[in-house]
Amino acid sequence: MSTVFGVPTQALFGQLLIGLINGSFYAVLSLGLSVIFGLLNIINFAHGAQYMMGAFAAYFLLQWSGLGYWWALLVAPIVVGFFGIVLERTMIRRLYHLDHLYGLLLTFGFALVIQGMFRHQFGSSGLPYAMPAQLAGGRNLGFMFLPNYRAWVIVFSLGLCLGTWYVIERTKLGSYLRAATENPALVQAFGVNVPRMVTLTYGFGVALAGVAGVLAAPIYQVNPLMGADLIIVVFAVVVIGGLGSIMGSIITGFTLGVVEGLTKVFYPEASNTVIFVIMAVVLLFRPTGLFGQDK
Repeated sequence: MSTVFGVPTQALFGQLLIGLINGSFYAVLSLGLSVIFGLLNIINFAHGAQYMMGAFAAYFLLQWSGLGYWWALLVAPIVVGFFGIVLERTMIRRLYHLDHLYGLLLTFGFALVIQGMFRHQFGSSGLPYAMPAQLAGGRNLGFMFLPNYRAWVIVFSLGLCLGTWYVIERTKLGSYLRAATENPALVQAFGVNVPRMVTLTYGFGVALAGVAGVLAAPIYQVNPLMGADLIIVVFAVVVIGGLGSIMGSIITGFTLGVVEGLTKVFYPEASNTVIFVIMAVVLLFRPTGLFGQDK
C-alpha cells in the first residue's frame, strides 16, 4: 500500500472525500447566511434549525405521503422557505432599522424554540432516511472507493452555490437585489416592490438551508440537534469568508471542509478546533474576512 507522508493513500483520500462532503454543507449553509446578511443585514441564527427542518420535511414527506428523496429535494425547501417568509413578514421585518444584535437574539430564540419542540416530539436519537436507489452503491477509482451519493452531494452543492452566485452577481434580478439593499427608496421609485423582494430573498436564504437538510438526511440521519451541532462551525466559515460575501462563503466552505479532513489525517487532536483557530488568525489580520469588504 503506498503512503503520503506516512499516511496510507486510501485513508488520505477517504478523509479528503469526507472533507469535501462536510465542505459542501458548510458552503450551502454559509451561502444562505451570506445571502440573508449581505442583502438584508440580518444575522440569521435560526439557520441551523431551518436546516434541521429541511431534513424533517423530507422525512415527513416520505412517512406521510410516500414522496421519496427526489420530490423531497424539490418540496422540502419550498416548505421551509415558506416558513421563513412567514417568519420574516410577521417578526423579522420589524427589526430592519435596529442594530444587528436584535436580529441575532430573535433568531437565536427561534432556533431554541424550534429545536426544543422537535426534540420534545421526536427525542434526540436519529431517524433513518434511506438514500435514493439511483444513487446507491459506488465506484472503485483504484486509489479509493467513491460512494455515488457522496459524489452527488458534492456536485449538486457546487452547482447550487455557483448558480446562486451567478444570479446575484451577474443578472438583472441580482442587481435589483443589491441596489435595493443600498437605496430601497430609489429602487422602489422605479416600480420595484422592495418589501416583497426582501421577503422572497429571506425565504430563498432559508430554502437553501432546507436543501442542505434534505441532502444531509441520508448521510447523518434526521436528528433535532443536527443543526445545533453545525451552526457554530458554519458561522465561523462565514466570518472567515467575510460576512455577506457570496463567493467568499462558497470558497471558504469547501476549503475549510478539506482542511478539516486533512487535519483528521495528520493531527486528529486539532480537527475539532482547526476552523476556529483559522477564524481567530483571520480576525487578527483581516477583521472583514478573506473576501469581505469595508463598508
